[in-house]
Amino acid sequence: MKNIVLIGYRCTGKSSVGNMLAIRLRRPFWDIDGLITEQSHLSISEIVSRYGWDYFRMREKEIVRKVSREKGSVIATGGGVLEDHENAETLKKGSVVVWLSADIDTILNRMKSDPGSVHNRPSLSLGDPFKEVENIMKRREPGYRRSADFIIDTSRKDIESTADEICSFLDMPHDRPNLP
Repeated sequence: MKNIVLIGYRCTGKSSVGNMLAIRLRRPFWDIDGLITEQSHLSISEIVSRYGWDYFRMREKEIVRKVSREKGSVIATGGGVLEDHENAETLKKGSVVVWLSADIDTILNRMKSDPGSVHNRPSLSLGDPFKEVENIMKRREPGYRRSADFIIDTSRKDIESTADEICSFLDMPHDRPNLP
């Protein structure tokens, strides 16, 4: 059974949609950023400020290798995971890769409305947020496009309809279970 890997920029719904898919499909769910913070007992901002982005990317690579071995899982990646070509190859093997995209305004609005954004989504440039998102998205888009088997724009979609669309693409039942 193939893994389902969700890629994309920050705040496009990877963790939320991934969790929903895992529940619906009764599969294990791995959130790479969540595993890094859980294992280090530090937020992403704290990891980056103490040890730097290179350290964070090294930890990310270790986790990518580990969770990719778990077949039949749903995996939510961090936004920059594909900047490392080895990560891209590892995640692509034995997986269906779904790129969740969103427009810049949607991403910025989601970041502002998420109280955990400061700790979980540190600035990558310390500059103007719109320009930062625009520049990084342009840089990452070719990697997302190369890796993706399917692309969904989540700008005007909720978590459930995005999960429905992925299940339809995968030709899997997408009955919405009664969730607690």
